[in-house]
Amino acid sequence: PFPPSDFDPLKALAPDRTWLVPRRGTYQRLVALADQNARHLLESFRIESFESEERAEDPVYALGRDLGLTVVPRSFVCIDISTNQGRDTVGSLVWFEAGRPKKSEYRRYRIRGPDIGDTTPQPGAGARTAPADDTEKRLLDDFAAMREVVTRFIGRRTEEGKAMPDLIVVDGGKGQLRAARDGLADAGASALPVVSLAKREEEIFVPGRRESLRLSARSPALRLLQRARDEAHRFAVTYSRKRRAQRTLTSELLDIPGIGEKRRRALLERFGSLAGVRLATPEEIAALPGFSLTLADRVLEAVKR
Repeated sequence: PFPPSDFDPLKALAPDRTWLVPRRGTYQRLVALADQNARHLLESFRIESFESEERAEDPVYALGRDLGLTVVPRSFVCIDISTNQGRDTVGSLVWFEAGRPKKSEYRRYRIRGPDIGDTTPQPGAGARTAPADDTEKRLLDDFAAMREVVTRFIGRRTEEGKAMPDLIVVDGGKGQLRAARDGLADAGASALPVVSLAKREEEIFVPGRRESLRLSARSPALRLLQRARDEAHRFAVTYSRKRRAQRTLTSELLDIPGIGEKRRRALLERFGSLAGVRLATPEEIAALPGFSLTLADRVLEAVKR
């Protein structure tokens, strides 16, 4: 924050008050929150002033109308879960503001648990029998991951005193929607609107609605949801692949005599991936702390097998 150009006239309106421009800490966060709320209010005035035809073309307004929301979803997030046969499971969250991506608010989540084979009932989920096959295990893992991401996201926003989005969108069907609602309940934010978008038929599932919502392929609201869903998927897949590459590099390198966790980390930080190590020269590897030309040759021989 910085003082406005008309700061002196403002101070003259209330000379008995102390005027501050906080630059850090709690008061700075409160000022940022007030600024965001003011921008939201201004945007709502702009949208409500549209003529009916103009409003129909505005995807943000159309989204709120088609979903039956009580507020225009000026800000919303979309969450996607990516997994590789139950491994390297990650979550991604993308934030859209006024219909556009706000990349400073994107978040990635390394899923902490439960493990894919954990069949212990989660709170509110009811008892389950052991999964019958790998497909059901992956579904259980996907639902648990969705619940975890929603809970962690809301918990962190609350802890930091940041504004909540007007809507949460999750990639998936009824199961993912149920998991997201459980996550909101865990975080004490059950009132926050949430819907899911299932890709195969582009169905929208809304809590309390028995039938799915199907919008026209030309609907500006559906196109906005698809754009957010595809962006969240791209973000999740990119992170999952990075995690998989790191895991592969770890397992390959730790099998080499003389390579422990510290040297493995040095290789990863310097070359980024197993492919990067394969392309390195012995001299480049030997230049790292704790490496010699003999050890560099041993590393290259192992990774090029």
